[in-house]
Amino acid sequence: MSTKTTTAVTHYHIQKKRRAEFIEEWRKNRRSVIRKEDVVLKPTARGMRSGVYMGWDGDSPTRCLDALVHEIDPATVTTIHRHSWDAQLFIVEGSGWTEIDGQRYEWKPWDAIHIPAWSWHRSGNDGTKTARFMSYSSEPMLWTLGMCVIEDRGHEPFEKLPPKPAFSDGPQGDDPYARRLRRLAAEAKKRRSGRIHTPYDEQDLLATPRGTRTKFLVDRAIGSEASGITQVMIQFAPGKTQSLHRHPGEAWLYVVEGDGHSFMGTAPDKGKHHRWKKGDLIIVDHFLWHQHFNDDPKNQARLVRVHM
Repeated sequence: MSTKTTTAVTHYHIQKKRRAEFIEEWRKNRRSVIRKEDVVLKPTARGMRSGVYMGWDGDSPTRCLDALVHEIDPATVTTIHRHSWDAQLFIVEGSGWTEIDGQRYEWKPWDAIHIPAWSWHRSGNDGTKTARFMSYSSEPMLWTLGMCVIEDRGHEPFEKLPPKPAFSDGPQGDDPYARRLRRLAAEAKKRRSGRIHTPYDEQDLLATPRGTRTKFLVDRAIGSEASGITQVMIQFAPGKTQSLHRHPGEAWLYVVEGDGHSFMGTAPDKGKHHRWKKGDLIIVDHFLWHQHFNDDPKNQARLVRVHM
């Protein structure tokens, strides 16, 4: 038996109240710097340890991206799984490999890996030292849209696993449906043919007008076909900074090495300074004025910037 819900309040008043509550609730989730020592790694069913810097599963809800850290011990191979969102890895320390759709990619510190949506993947450590890496994904965005799916198949060989979801090639014609089929088929093929592995030494650091040197790790500029997530290594000279700036999207910066601080505020002269060190994650919220400083007068600082 169906029921009908009615209201005597206008949609305007409902939406105004709902949006105010939404904004206030999400303001409680704002962060500035996530400390490495505050991220607790726990054993998982995949055979590795994982901890959450930012994300729902670490009680730090997000809307676009998440950030986790993982450790794989020597002589360990994780289970193989796939999901409806894409993900990226940044190798912090140790060496190992990630198998994506049956192809193995060997990695070392500061390399980057892009894992396309629906790709079967697992990682392993054949070395003698624990490997540690960061992961970033678009899972929160797909969660918001109700499109998150994950499938774990244990240690099943890749050859026995189901293929990626099929798609239809569009027929000839100028009608809306034919055009949509062709457009989506072309996009699916492009997404499945992008760069997967970026060895750190393959790209050069280039000077920028902001006073730093940078290189792409994952980006369409170097052939990656990610959902929009990019990774860039930023190098700060000893005792130097970058120019003050802001942008509409949020940005997260993982501290690879060095010590410093970041200014973040709603105006160039209205904000706070936040200290950071190796292993921390700096969270720059939407449209905040911000500036990062290397406080070490003798050594470089390196940050990996991630945003959509």
